[in-house]
Amino acid sequence: MACVGVFVAYLPVTTVSASLPAIQRALNASTSQLSWVSDAFVLPMAALILTAGVFGDVHGRKKVFQAGLALSGLGALVALCAHSIEVVWAGQALAGLGSAALLPTTLALISHAVPDPRERGKFIGLWATSLSAALALGPVIAGVVVDHFAWRWIYLLPIPASLLAMAFAARSLTDSRAPGSRRLDWPGQITAALAITALVYGIIEGGATSFTDVKVMLALSIGVVGAVTFVLVERASTGPMLDLTLFRSPAFTATTLIAMISFLGLIGFFFALSLYFGMVQQLSTLDAAWRLLMVSMVPLVLGAPVGKLVHRVSPRLLIPGGLLVVTAGLLSLTNIGADTSFGSLAWRLALLGLGMAFVITPMTATAVSSVPFQQAGMAAAGNNAFRQVGGALGPAVLGALLSTRALDALPGHLTDAGLTGRTVHQVTTVADHDGLGAVGGLDLGADTPRVLGALSQSFLDGLHLCLIVSAVLTLLAAVVGALLLRRPQHSAPSAGAGGRHAASVPGQTGTGTGTPGDAGAPSLAGSHPEG
Repeated sequence: MACVGVFVAYLPVTTVSASLPAIQRALNASTSQLSWVSDAFVLPMAALILTAGVFGDVHGRKKVFQAGLALSGLGALVALCAHSIEVVWAGQALAGLGSAALLPTTLALISHAVPDPRERGKFIGLWATSLSAALALGPVIAGVVVDHFAWRWIYLLPIPASLLAMAFAARSLTDSRAPGSRRLDWPGQITAALAITALVYGIIEGGATSFTDVKVMLALSIGVVGAVTFVLVERASTGPMLDLTLFRSPAFTATTLIAMISFLGLIGFFFALSLYFGMVQQLSTLDAAWRLLMVSMVPLVLGAPVGKLVHRVSPRLLIPGGLLVVTAGLLSLTNIGADTSFGSLAWRLALLGLGMAFVITPMTATAVSSVPFQQAGMAAAGNNAFRQVGGALGPAVLGALLSTRALDALPGHLTDAGLTGRTVHQVTTVADHDGLGAVGGLDLGADTPRVLGALSQSFLDGLHLCLIVSAVLTLLAAVVGALLLRRPQHSAPSAGAGGRHAASVPGQTGTGTGTPGDAGAPSLAGSHPEG
């Protein structure tokens, strides 16, 4: 059941990413509107995943698991019936709520059903494989569906999967709760959700319009105020959603930053690359899926071998080393063009996947090993929450960079193509008001091929900027890892801080979820000689 749950939770990530060009064409969506397709799913997952874990600990994990399946299925049904981009957002948001409920409860159900840590590892390995399989199969499923049916049928599979899993879980699963007393941290939850949503909204709208726009500046200001308020609320809380003393551990701080930056680059990269395949290379969704599969398949294949290395090789070598490989992969993509072949792209994308395999797997295990054992669950949950924040910011940040750079470059490329006057004005006006995708639908007679060529070159300028920025961020994360991933000092975030930590122990037994690296969270705490 846990494997089915995590598969349903993560299937929309790459399935929808691969379908973005088809959604854009069908609904005449702008780049900023497409950013919200991804973020409408990731935002509620990032904002509510910690609370969902605590809710399951208090009210029963089986109930939260079934609610997550129901919301995932309902979200897929809403998006399946969508005839406007706003309805797609609504469906994605419901599915994101479902994923927020599923991720913290799936591992908790495994931990309850299999109390022996060594035996549990086998089942957690299957859980991790199911997660990676969802990410790897998503683009292929989308490709087959979009090439033969309408794009909205990509949402069909989660509906029967959710219903069957709910029916089976109702009969076969036993409910469980965390021992001790817990309560929901509503002030922390509200301020965290406000900060994340306002920040992402401000970045997306700023990239689509202007960062000096009043509503954009207001949203970013609310995001900053919300983040500061969250810190103040959590510091004063007797039962915080995220105990900020965890950040006294350099290794925990490092892995949290790495988690956020790596998912920012990964999800943002999938977003930009999907548009490149659709708008520049004019590939079918299935052809684009085979290329996207090169990124996600490598971590799936290498997940188990790298998991064994976690016990033998210091994370200080594994994680920064993997990030350097990711940096090399991103930089190798900066010279791709409109006619870059599959073979030329394949090794670059595989290199990127190789680096991610060495980052994702040991990341959460290192986070939980860097704090006292009784805080391992909260550390894993916090690491996962920041990873999802990065996933929400990815399409927002890279989408804004892509749009801004491409729009700035478009007039110059139109002029270079020999176009002047009225045609240039018409194209740039459409691009400014309706997005780059709308330019591809213009019928300009004999000028159309030259306009499309200029559009492709402009998009490539934006894509290359995104790749360079992602490479710089990844390199920065590697430096952070090399400096901070040292032997953990457990005494800093000790359990004696006014009894606050003791209150956080019972409810955090199953909240460390989100990547294959989380698989070891319950049993790896304190196992690394170096954090």
